[in-house]
Amino acid sequence: MRLALAVMLLSAAPLIQAQAPSPVQAPAATQAQDAALLQFLDQAYDAQLDLSPESLTQLGLKTHYDRLDDYTDAAAVRAQALSERQLQDLHARFRPDQFGESARVSYRLFEYQVARGRESFQFRKLRFPVSTNGSPAGDIPVLLINNHKVDTVADAQAYIARLRETERVMREVSATMRAQAAAGIIPNKVNFAPARADARAVITGAPFDSGPDSTLLADFRKKVGALDAPAETKTKLIADATAALTGPFRKGYDTLFASLDAIEPLSKGNFGAWSLPDGAAYYADQLKSSTTTNLTADEIHTLGLRQVAAIRQEMETVKRKVGFKGTLEQFFAYIRTEPRFKYPNTAEGRETYLADARAVIASVMKVAPRYFSILPKIPLEVRAVEKWREGTASTAFYNPPSADGSRPGIYYVNLVDMNQTQKVQVAGIAAHEGAPGHHFQLARQQELTGLPKFRKFGFYGAYGEGWGLYSERLADEMGVYKDPYARFGMLSLQVWRAIRLVLDTGIHSKRWTREQAIAYFKANSSVADKDIAREVDRYFNWPGQATSYMIGQLKISELRKRAEKALGPRFDIRDFHEAVLSQGALPLDVLDEQVNRYIAAKRG
Repeated sequence: MRLALAVMLLSAAPLIQAQAPSPVQAPAATQAQDAALLQFLDQAYDAQLDLSPESLTQLGLKTHYDRLDDYTDAAAVRAQALSERQLQDLHARFRPDQFGESARVSYRLFEYQVARGRESFQFRKLRFPVSTNGSPAGDIPVLLINNHKVDTVADAQAYIARLRETERVMREVSATMRAQAAAGIIPNKVNFAPARADARAVITGAPFDSGPDSTLLADFRKKVGALDAPAETKTKLIADATAALTGPFRKGYDTLFASLDAIEPLSKGNFGAWSLPDGAAYYADQLKSSTTTNLTADEIHTLGLRQVAAIRQEMETVKRKVGFKGTLEQFFAYIRTEPRFKYPNTAEGRETYLADARAVIASVMKVAPRYFSILPKIPLEVRAVEKWREGTASTAFYNPPSADGSRPGIYYVNLVDMNQTQKVQVAGIAAHEGAPGHHFQLARQQELTGLPKFRKFGFYGAYGEGWGLYSERLADEMGVYKDPYARFGMLSLQVWRAIRLVLDTGIHSKRWTREQAIAYFKANSSVADKDIAREVDRYFNWPGQATSYMIGQLKISELRKRAEKALGPRFDIRDFHEAVLSQGALPLDVLDEQVNRYIAAKRG
């Protein structure tokens, strides 16, 4: 999504209902101001959300259900201008000293987000709309299949309208790409083949050719088939969708292909942000957004090297425990190639992986009340990434639930090649993407009461990804890793994120080549070759984001140590986790203040 409000991204009955802490016997004037601020911020959020039909749909709303987003630069200008006007109104109407504690945080966070958007706005034309990290050619089908519900004939007609709207989106995206290329801003070579292949997969099958139904037609046919409507109405809907797919939808994809074909010969290789106009300033801004800190590229690079070395020592301990006699690098190769650590590269093998991941999550839910005082109410599902986006989808990721709770939290895993998938990592990935990781944070956040919408559906990378990485270690305490190899799998994921600190800064600040980055990654992890290449390409295309994970985890771990030391026998892990999660996503400095308040309150 292009707006600052972007929603990032097996249930058990909660012990108590999730809610944000409210002031105890706050003065009536304070309560009134808090309520007025909440109303103002929710109205501001709704106004921003109204600019993004796709975001509305992702939240489970049907407003502007027949439209797709505006992908032009003019739309980005309008969105930023709206945020600036809202900030002016905020300052004119409210003073932070009139609020209670949680409302003061909301006031600060709104200021912070507008300021961040303003600082980043100057770099908006440096971001590639089509890359190995995805493109509208994949995002639109994902939206329609996973988020666009068809409960009525009107919903089905809105789906068809969006198929037609795709032509406009592809024109706008193509215009952006061509304007970037004219300014010397050209995607790296690694982007073109995967982006083209994923887009081709969308237009494979009927009605585009004589094969079985394409993914989109199959989805639409299934949704229309379930409608309570006359047969002739359903027949017309299918015919209209077919015409939209073979007409404007296909024309839009052809427009995108033509732009990719025109721009690809201009790409000279694979380069980091340093190669772009104002690349150093752009990368510094990206690091600030991703980490919510002022850490420099050099500081993050050094931190990454230290973390890689420390985690390697933990891996050495596991290697000795299982009796492996070779070097750590040889152990990495053994983990990558040993057949017993592989699933069959078959449909059955994929189903076994999914069953194993679900079993991990079930084991977490069983012991979770010993570690959390409040659990999310919404269910969590595990799904394989759809075939048509396996080429550009991440190894694993989490989709938050819809705002109304009708869509569960979804942990997606990319099972494109089971020869590259390692059994030892199943538990650690499930802990990070599912429980107690992103689901316990993001689903729980959406269930909080008393917070403005922009906080309920907001995301800070260092906080959210830091929590996910912290959860991998927490799962060890929870008894999730049943043997040393599973624990080694967790450590392989930990070193993966430490490597990200080294590679992201190496690529974008120190001018590392793709080959250099791949070689460093392979020398320090057991991650499969295909995952390594896909990861490195992701770092090239998403400057700064890869640093958020370990920066956030180290901060949460530091805060836990602080609380344990300060509280001694009064420390309760459930209370600490509640302090971290009860106000939703926060920049790391604000999280630090939140934990300090918790410590002070527990001390009395």
